[in-house]
Amino acid sequence: MSSIHDQLHEKRAAALAGGGAKRIDAQHAKGKLTARERLDILFDPGSFREWDMFVEHDCHDFGMQDNRIPGDGVVTGYGTVNGRLVFAFSQDFTVLGGSLSAAHARKICKLMDRAMQNGAPLIGINDSGGARIQEGVNSLAGYADVFQKNVLASGVIPQISMIMGPCAGGAVYSPAMTDFIFMVKDTSYMFVTGPDVVKTVTHEDVTQEELGGAVTHTTRSSVADLAFENDVEALLNLRRFIDFMPLSNQQKPPSMPCHDPVNRQEPSLNTLVPDNPNLPYDIKELIVKVVDTGDFFEIQTNHAANIVVGFARMGGETVGIVANQPMVLAGCLDIASSKKAARFVRYCDAFSIPIITFVDVPGFLPGTSQEYGGIIKHGAKLLFAYGEATVPKLTVITRKAYGGAYDVMASKHLRGDINYAWPSAEIAVMGPKGAVEIIFRADRDDSERIDARTEEYREKFANPFIAGARGFIDDVITPAETRSHLCRDLNMLKNKQLSNPWKKHDNIPL
Repeated sequence: MSSIHDQLHEKRAAALAGGGAKRIDAQHAKGKLTARERLDILFDPGSFREWDMFVEHDCHDFGMQDNRIPGDGVVTGYGTVNGRLVFAFSQDFTVLGGSLSAAHARKICKLMDRAMQNGAPLIGINDSGGARIQEGVNSLAGYADVFQKNVLASGVIPQISMIMGPCAGGAVYSPAMTDFIFMVKDTSYMFVTGPDVVKTVTHEDVTQEELGGAVTHTTRSSVADLAFENDVEALLNLRRFIDFMPLSNQQKPPSMPCHDPVNRQEPSLNTLVPDNPNLPYDIKELIVKVVDTGDFFEIQTNHAANIVVGFARMGGETVGIVANQPMVLAGCLDIASSKKAARFVRYCDAFSIPIITFVDVPGFLPGTSQEYGGIIKHGAKLLFAYGEATVPKLTVITRKAYGGAYDVMASKHLRGDINYAWPSAEIAVMGPKGAVEIIFRADRDDSERIDARTEEYREKFANPFIAGARGFIDDVITPAETRSHLCRDLNMLKNKQLSNPWKKHDNIPL
């Protein structure tokens, strides 16, 4: 019996040692934590329970029969994050470069099945050299098995990918199908083909960071949502982020104690919007002054900054925030912002998170690059996302709501539950000056007459009362009272029942 205990102790020690002290030191030298160190930060102390520590690959080619380490390069299991159940896998770069074998993939798939069966989020910590070349097609099959699980889990449980090292080739497609991707600056990379292959095929000289680093993917490509300075910062922010999420699509987001009065007034909002309609203001000031204790977790901060999306709480309940940003492109909708907001709205709807939309949008961005890039279809994604969403939808028009962009931004016509306007709201087909120059084309060269007619148009149409008279605006509210109105309405809508017609699935304009 003692020999069995000794064998257990030896195998457990081998698994915990990973690739050995030399490779662990190399990992630390790169500014990276090991697989288990990352899990220690993510999970509540002592709560993580590891599965399949003794799994080994079964490859006998290229001398692999003599290179087996228990766990096979990935740590899997479950625990609690802030007291709530979470499943996670963490790839171990110190073991065969974290490469994915058939056994490695089976461990991840088993974990994903358990997460779906138990209705809890899945966190994937990716740090891998990719497919294990020695296993050939078996490794590729393992990736495909993981991809299929990602598809089945989508919209069922929250899936979050942490890119904390290399992630290349087929490995990138699993994170791409998850809900959110967080990266670490200077140590994490995502690309389908690396710099060497790019140089061979296209003769471009590009570094790993330029091709697929955290800054590239959070600014240019929008593949990733946020970039952090180091592993610790990324994991601590992940712990905070998970607190906004429901465990699954069968549960509501968590309620937190609210120490911020729901009827709190914010007089400074009465002067937030400038008198000059052409001057910008920061929509984030509105957001942080309205939500609980100013706590706003923004997503995709550095991409398509003309629209702001993220999570907050109102009266202790999780909400999704979508807001046009007048500080960037005057808040116009373009290709990038439409895609960014549409994906966020669909996530909120999939997991029963109410959506609050703050509108100040002069329209869609004009230009050949936008038209040639398919702004019509990309803009329709946001329209589609709002139109299909059945969660509570609250909308506040702070200033401009012109043309089709008015319709798209959670208008009453897209089943908005409560639609408010501030007194500064201008709801019209287009801006007063542009409208007048079309209506009174013959007077274009007479600046005085155009100015007079512009002011007449502004007084007659560029205000919230025409829409209010039609019932498209439920109320015109004082900006200072925005929080109290929204908190009250969210409480009223908490048992909202609305369903779409039966369908196998929709066909969103991708």
